[in-house]
Amino acid sequence: MPVWFGLMTSPPTTLCRRPVLPMHVLPIRGLEPLPIPASQAGSTGSSSARCSLSDSGIDMIKLKQLIAATLLLSTAFGVHAERLKDIASISGVRANQLIGYGLVVGLNGTGDQTTQTPFTLQTFNNMLSQFGIKVPSGSGTVQLKNVAAVAVYADLPAFAKPGQTVDITVSSIGNSKSLRGGALLMTPMKGVDGNVYAIAQGNLVVGGFDAEGRDGSKITVNVPSSGRIPGGASVERSVPSGFNQGNTLTLNLNRSDFTTAKRIVDKINELLGPGVAQALDGGSVRVTAPLDPGQRVDYLSILENLEVDPGQTAAKVIINSRTGTIVIGQNVRVSPAAVTHGSLTVTITEDPIVSQPGALSGGQTAVVPRSRVNAQQELHPMFKFGPGTTLDEIVRAVNQVGAAPGDLMAILEALKQAGALQADLIVI
Repeated sequence: MPVWFGLMTSPPTTLCRRPVLPMHVLPIRGLEPLPIPASQAGSTGSSSARCSLSDSGIDMIKLKQLIAATLLLSTAFGVHAERLKDIASISGVRANQLIGYGLVVGLNGTGDQTTQTPFTLQTFNNMLSQFGIKVPSGSGTVQLKNVAAVAVYADLPAFAKPGQTVDITVSSIGNSKSLRGGALLMTPMKGVDGNVYAIAQGNLVVGGFDAEGRDGSKITVNVPSSGRIPGGASVERSVPSGFNQGNTLTLNLNRSDFTTAKRIVDKINELLGPGVAQALDGGSVRVTAPLDPGQRVDYLSILENLEVDPGQTAAKVIINSRTGTIVIGQNVRVSPAAVTHGSLTVTITEDPIVSQPGALSGGQTAVVPRSRVNAQQELHPMFKFGPGTTLDEIVRAVNQVGAAPGDLMAILEALKQAGALQADLIVI
């Protein structure tokens, strides 16, 4: 379809009217250009000199401008879509977990009890030996109240370079009551391969606290045995990445869905040309990418801002039997069914009485148990679900009869057993 484009700095007569070339003719090194149909070649060749393309073809700047215009048009027409970066990630571009073991010092008497956690004392002695200090073996057991053994862990972001910092979390391993006011000593953080990728050290930020009185009364707010150090680890080694290898990239969907994968492929091929994107399965899409690292970054910045309308999720009903939480998906439907639910409440009350014998009777005072049992049946009216009943109608009908979360669970389970609930019932 012909598209008008140009700059409005001159009269409208200077606008060029020409069919937009497919994006796969871009002069991007690493992308194999596909042949241009003869019909398109003829139409472009007949344009006037001032409307002809430059010898270098369409560059990245023009591509960005064209995609930006496409996104603006999509927004203007109210298309419900999600950015590609919000529903998919690039294969190989991921964070890596780091872990370390260290000591927190400077605690106000809330550290580990070394008689119960000997590894804390062993770690402390090993640290002192590195500074040339040796604790005499005959000095007895050292009682450390201001030191705690901790586990240190963090996520190393993708493309993290030496010298950058990452946030770390510090958690007590022993029986330390609180890490509040403590400082983490230099701790190497290793990856799963055993190599050191970061060094952690710094003062802890602890949100909780613990207080105890002499009479044993105690109060605890949040979790004082764990804290964080913003920017507490310095990256010492970067993780190798396969981002710049090969001429293809794989997009992994955050939620596998064949409809979403197909729409991503159609969106990319519509913009960049047929064959650029190919669905591998319901959760992965492979796209052709430039070989040049700089162009590859520009290329992905364009792709991740494409807006795609994701497929609707499968109809599900999630029930948490422990908390009574029920989540009903938007696409849940109920076939015609009639439902009634009554609650039986049994109350047992213990009201013992004291039997007092008469004077000079020779009897003894005794406690006589007395129980009262009361059963109450709550009768709710029957309500009927018509064909194609939606989520709103289900909630409205259940609220009208005053069903509690436990009653609603029983109703949903019964509907599923009867084959009337057109959704997956998942109990967590």
